Amino acid sequence: MVGLDTVVGGLDAPLGVTSAGDGSGRIFVTEQGGQIRIVRDGTLVATPYLDIAGRITSGGERGLLGLAFHPTFPSDPRFFVDYTDTNGDTQVSSFTVDPGTPDVADPSSEVKILHIAQPYANHNGGAVVFGPDGFLYISTGDGGSGGDPQGNGQSLTTLLGKILRIDVDRTGGAQPYAVPSDNPFVGRADTKPEIYLYGLRNPWRISFDRATRDLWIGDVGQNAWEEVDVARAGTSGENYGWNTMEGNHCFNPPSGCSMNGLTLPVAEYGHDAGCTVIGGNVYRGSAQPALTGGYFFGDYCSGTIWAIDPGSAALRAPTVVLKGSASLSSFGEDEAGELYATDIGGGKLLRVTGQR
Repeated sequence: MVGLDTVVGGLDAPLGVTSAGDGSGRIFVTEQGGQIRIVRDGTLVATPYLDIAGRITSGGERGLLGLAFHPTFPSDPRFFVDYTDTNGDTQVSSFTVDPGTPDVADPSSEVKILHIAQPYANHNGGAVVFGPDGFLYISTGDGGSGGDPQGNGQSLTTLLGKILRIDVDRTGGAQPYAVPSDNPFVGRADTKPEIYLYGLRNPWRISFDRATRDLWIGDVGQNAWEEVDVARAGTSGENYGWNTMEGNHCFNPPSGCSMNGLTLPVAEYGHDAGCTVIGGNVYRGSAQPALTGGYFFGDYCSGTIWAIDPGSAALRAPTVVLKGSASLSSFGEDEAGELYATDIGGGKLLRVTGQR
């Protein structure tokens, strides 16, 4: 079974947790309103690492949604954020930090990398993570409203409803990034070359397994089913089915839909057990041996945490490992691979623990 121990409280609507991978032991927590906070040795540092509250729209599914440090940080002093700007559109940007003031980043150092217009206020995705290949992966929702009225999930002509993959260490013409040459749709005139995976509704939290390099995705459902998807290492271009399917079930049409060419989820649960899946991580730390090798994810509404065996390819029912009360908003790892979660309602950073 799993437990949640409070590391710090006093956070304002925390939405994400990660580390810089720089040997400092610091944990970074993103707050929805536009601040990044540092937790050092179990204490919340008073001064924000970054405050861009004046540049964002916050509330509902908007705000400062994602944070990822460059793989060679601090040699490359950049970190990358995903936020909804004052128009409500998605903005992926980089910032830098001066090594002389490592706990305070420079808000004037913003370089805007990628902008995506959002037709509605919800389904903004917002996760940013670096893969083992050194490329930046970005999750985008389908644009919002309900049922994907614009058909963005299945369209390869839009960046919405996707996992994108870009190279932030090179530029491509006028773009401040390059498209990796082995992205699956490069060279096709009728597609956006940044697309790596598609057919997603609102991928809320994605993570790479440190051991296998598989990419795990928690995709929020419409009104009946929440799902967990996985892109195995070395694969790309998968179509996860939205809005043809919701989870493992037909959505449009409600029956008799074609599943040809679709990659189906490896786990799902119905809205009798929750309302919004929070994608998690495969535990590869050492302090909690009872958790080793399991993929752990949760639900925002019920606070339930589930686990599945990440090695199986078949759809399987997840195992409940905690019936909690936290309003879960994210999972994330520290440098050592220890697992944490954020409680948006309680304003807490939580450590995930296990016992046999």
